Amino acid sequence: MRTSEKAPLERRFRIAHREACIGVTLAVINIIWWYGFAYTLGSKPPEDYTYIFGFPAWFFWSCIVGFIVMVFLVYIVVKFVLVDMSLEDDDTEDGGQSK
Repeated sequence: MRTSEKAPLERRFRIAHREACIGVTLAVINIIWWYGFAYTLGSKPPEDYTYIFGFPAWFFWSCIVGFIVMVFLVYIVVKFVLVDMSLEDDDTEDGGQSK
């Protein structure tokens, strides 16, 4: 096969690539959430902080609520988006061993 020709990806590699993109997207959402709350609410002097349940508001929203939101998002993705698939080759049923 020439290097200019591309073999079509197997179904399991397409699924794995899509799921990896979903995982990276969730990580980016987490970073944006954390950065947004930590640096917008936490950029003022400590004397001006507001507190929620004894935590500074920036910490509460970025670390505590952010963690809960991300756990919920990951649960939803795992439950409804990711698929269970075999990691074995599709063309060999016996694990690559001939009988």
